[in-house]
Amino acid sequence: MTRFGVLLFFGALVAAANVIGGLLIARPGTTRRDAHSLRYLVALGAGFMLAAIFLEILPEVADLWIKRGEQAEVSHAVTGAMTLLLAGYLLIHLFEHTIAPHFHFGAETHTEAMLRPSAAYTAIGGLSIHTFFDGVSVAAAFTVSFKVGLLVFVAVLLHKVPEGFTAASIILASGRTARQALMATVIIGAATLGGVLSVALLQARMSEAVVYALPFSAGVTLYVAASDLIPEVNHLEHKNPFVSLVVFAGVALFYVLHLLIDAGG
Repeated sequence: MTRFGVLLFFGALVAAANVIGGLLIARPGTTRRDAHSLRYLVALGAGFMLAAIFLEILPEVADLWIKRGEQAEVSHAVTGAMTLLLAGYLLIHLFEHTIAPHFHFGAETHTEAMLRPSAAYTAIGGLSIHTFFDGVSVAAAFTVSFKVGLLVFVAVLLHKVPEGFTAASIILASGRTARQALMATVIIGAATLGGVLSVALLQARMSEAVVYALPFSAGVTLYVAASDLIPEVNHLEHKNPFVSLVVFAGVALFYVLHLLIDAGG
């Protein structure tokens, strides 16, 4: 399989996970058990993503940027990489809390209040930008190596189902139909695939694109893990303290998968 084919395959998988998340709430016979089970997936994804960022992605970013400059410019190279990481983090903060302030991540059904349709559509627009950069993160990681790509793919995949659930719940809360809710998950899934394709096409035209895309996407991923998922876990732990322990299980899962990939390589 070509590199483009690999990116398309894994991009399609993470995009499909968004739709699966929507099906958990926007289908006949949906039960609250589906929503409750997502809290563990959120916690597992948070731990895995944090481990992937600090133990796999950031070391790769530092290595890429240091190799680009002379040894005397190491500090400048690292500063440049961290600037892009901060930019990625702040971009998602901007969209979630300024452009789309009605968007809240997590397994929410919004039954306590109906949202205005305009607010729901704004939230889906902001979430689509968010998922676009999910795709950028996956594609940029695969461009570095298959090992890094696979680890980031798993990290992103773990929060894709709750992401789709959130999108569908927002649309249902605005009074729209289950079919429209599922269409919203298709839109955010397509945005994910769009992020994958953007990096794939850019990489084909500029070999050093990944040097800039990887730290930027790391900032996006860090925001998802630290500012979206962890606060959601902290909220859920009041109902079930065991949820917080699942974060550590996510870190352990990263280590196990990391060792298995190294052994297989």
